Amino acid sequence: MFPKATDTSFKNKLYDQHLGKCNAFQKPRPAKGKAEAHFSLVHYAGTVDYNISGWLDKNKDPLNESVVQLYQKAANKLLSFLYAAHASAEGQLISKLVHFLSKLRVNENLGKLMTNLRSTHPHFVRCLIPNESKTPGLMENFLVIHQLRCNGVLEGIRICRKGFPSRILYGDFKQRYKVLNASVIPEGQFIDNKKASEKLLGSIDVFFKAGLLGTLEEMRDEKLASLVTMTQALCRGYLMRREFVKMMERRESIYSIQYNIRSFMNVKHWPWMKLYFKIKPLLKSAETEKEMAAMKENFEKMKEDLAKALAKKKELEEKMVSLLQEKNDLQLQVAAETENLSDAEERCEGLIKSKIQLEAKLKETNERLEDEEEINAELTAKKRKLEDECSELKKDIDDLELTLAKVEKEKHATENKVKNLAEEMASQDESVAKLTKEKKALQEAHQQTLDDLQAEEDKVNTLTKSKTKLEQQVDDLEGSLEQEKKLRMDLERAKRKLEGDLKLAQESIMDLENDKQQSEEKIKKKDFEISQLLSKIEDEQPLIWNSTFQARIEELEEEIEAERAARAKVEKQRADLSRELEEISERLEEAGGATSAQIEMNKKREAEFQKLRRDLEESTLQHEATAAALRKKQADSVAELGEQIDNLQRVKQKLEKEKSEYKMEIDDLSSNMEAVAKSKVCLFHIKMKFAKNALAHAVQSSRHDCDLLREQFEEEQEAKAELQRGMSKANSEVAQWRTKYETDAIQRTEELEESKKKLAQRLQDAEESIEAVNSKCASLEKTKQRLQGEVEDLMIDVERANALAANLDKKQRNFDKVLAEWKQKYEEGQAELEGAQKEARALSTEVFKMKNSYEEALDHLETLKRENKNLQQEISDLTEQIGETGKTIHELEKELRAALEQTERGRKVAEQELVDASERVALLHSQVSYFSF
Repeated sequence: MFPKATDTSFKNKLYDQHLGKCNAFQKPRPAKGKAEAHFSLVHYAGTVDYNISGWLDKNKDPLNESVVQLYQKAANKLLSFLYAAHASAEGQLISKLVHFLSKLRVNENLGKLMTNLRSTHPHFVRCLIPNESKTPGLMENFLVIHQLRCNGVLEGIRICRKGFPSRILYGDFKQRYKVLNASVIPEGQFIDNKKASEKLLGSIDVFFKAGLLGTLEEMRDEKLASLVTMTQALCRGYLMRREFVKMMERRESIYSIQYNIRSFMNVKHWPWMKLYFKIKPLLKSAETEKEMAAMKENFEKMKEDLAKALAKKKELEEKMVSLLQEKNDLQLQVAAETENLSDAEERCEGLIKSKIQLEAKLKETNERLEDEEEINAELTAKKRKLEDECSELKKDIDDLELTLAKVEKEKHATENKVKNLAEEMASQDESVAKLTKEKKALQEAHQQTLDDLQAEEDKVNTLTKSKTKLEQQVDDLEGSLEQEKKLRMDLERAKRKLEGDLKLAQESIMDLENDKQQSEEKIKKKDFEISQLLSKIEDEQPLIWNSTFQARIEELEEEIEAERAARAKVEKQRADLSRELEEISERLEEAGGATSAQIEMNKKREAEFQKLRRDLEESTLQHEATAAALRKKQADSVAELGEQIDNLQRVKQKLEKEKSEYKMEIDDLSSNMEAVAKSKVCLFHIKMKFAKNALAHAVQSSRHDCDLLREQFEEEQEAKAELQRGMSKANSEVAQWRTKYETDAIQRTEELEESKKKLAQRLQDAEESIEAVNSKCASLEKTKQRLQGEVEDLMIDVERANALAANLDKKQRNFDKVLAEWKQKYEEGQAELEGAQKEARALSTEVFKMKNSYEEALDHLETLKRENKNLQQEISDLTEQIGETGKTIHELEKELRAALEQTERGRKVAEQELVDASERVALLHSQVSYFSF
């Protein structure tokens, strides 16, 4: 651009034009430990120093290689001369190789960096200098803030704060902040799409300004606090209302008890009431007998129920033990299967990672292959160009040989003329003929001989005078002939070399044709393999569906067998219940015989009335003692029953908790099963995708190879066509040379010599370039073989991964079967647990009934005590009346007998009721201990 320009002149111009005139241009200050700076520019990020050494050379525009080659081959001699000193193709090729190798290194380093970055989750990476003195642990705040400001980090933070720094997914936003206004979009209610789109905040993300998310969190905390306090208030209000209702019921019961006691205290001294108290027990004697019969029937029923409950208890205990064992076994199996599943998942993750790494390696190898194929294509193109140049050189050599043959013919004609003109020059003509026969290749000797021949034709009349001169010229010609012989030998050697190279090129063409045929055969084989794989995939899909249907049918058959087993169990229970009913009927008949025996015993006891009259006082004392003991036993049994009821409630709560835990376990297992099923489906899809990708890569690579071979074939055909064109051109040029040589044979000798030198140099260059191309082709072939080996290794790894995935699929199926069996057993255990809970509820109702009957027995005992007191009073009255008058002794004796019998009956009934209550309490104790275990 500027003639005689240097870096210092550029610096001086900058200083003259900008120093002191522009604030952005400054003269740098010398600093220790830094590179030399020639001028400084003030940017927004700070001052930057620049060094101008080699500035002009670096800013020169590079020349295009193809354009330079065209200029060198141009017909304009000046243009070709200007670009003759440009760098050769070999140097450019070496620079290209260096550039390619550096590109490969950069790609490898970049791939390593990207793998490191993908292993983490960085938002951005910034490298900051903590200090200028390179001392560890020292942080210069101003320098760090300056770098952050220059990098744009602070500006980015400011822009982010002005924009929307916080972003939440729409589903998470709705789930978290729905509490603030839940009535806007009520659940389970149909909403018009138009209205819903008006209220929708976002389809994917919700954007927040800086600080808005904190206010939303505070509002949510306040709302949650108000909701918690509201629920606490509602719960406390509900509990207090229940307590108030209970207090009101107690008050009403206390009022009713007080009213009844007051009315009784007012009425108990009336004579009619006394008479009513005396007559009432007599009326209840028949009712007591009915009650005794009913109590006996209830006793027998309770015995039968107790036996059934004990049998059921044993069965349930056995079932519980078996279920616990099965549960422990299944938990161990589930733990083992979960461990296997975790191992399988880890293996799957490792396989996926290795697959990703292999795919990355495949991509890198493909890129390397593509680059090397490009280099190979360039080298082959250059090889073709060199071959074209060689062919052109051969054509030039052939032309030169033809011209030499023409020259020889012309020499023969001149020699004949010389023989005819002068007999004295016969010896000279013979020597000249010998010399002309030896001339074939070189142009300098031809030009000299043609000049001599032309001079001889001009000086035919003066041949005798210039004999001495001709002898001297003959000597010179002999020396030149020797040189021409040497040059001819060199040309023959070069010709042999070129012929050998031609043979090698032809052999390489044949090898390429063979490779083309092999690649076409490979393409056909791959197409056939692809069609087979597609047919296999189509055949395997219905097999997969058949396997799933078969598994479903097996599950249904297992369920049917379980239902049949449950039905058989129910039939067995029904048969057992019918047997128990027959046994109970037999026991009832035996009880009827026992009642008749009891009646006979009562008749005998009537005869013993006299003895009982004597022991009346003793029996009354004993009765009072037994009543006190019964009261104590009653209080103890009531306390025990209360404790048992509390224990039963606790057991009920424990069973409910266990039920909820089992439900949670079932939900977890179902979710695990769903996750496993999803993972199986994902594995199947990954396999299919991987197979499809592998097939696609194989097809693509085969197609690419086919395209390359086709291109090579087309290029070879074009080269052949160009060779034919060159042959035709050479023939035309030969004809032109023939016409021209007849006129300008002498003038063309010098040009032929120059062209011969150029051809020799070009031949040497072509040989060197061909050798370089052959070496590069060999190296590329080696790299190609190495990459093919790597691709085969990768395919082997992929097959191993597929085999591992198949094994994992088999293990998954076995685990699914074990899970299904465990789920079925769990459902059976759940059904048995529900049955046990139902029985526990029935037992609790029986306990409540027994408690009521016990309270009724206590009330009856108190009435019997009152009657006993009344009878004692009557006896005392009667004894007084007997002392006064002895008229009504027989009647009094009858009344005493009846009263004694009634008291005896009441005592026996109370004792029986106490025995029944104790038995029931023992039964409840055993049941409570069973349920607690």
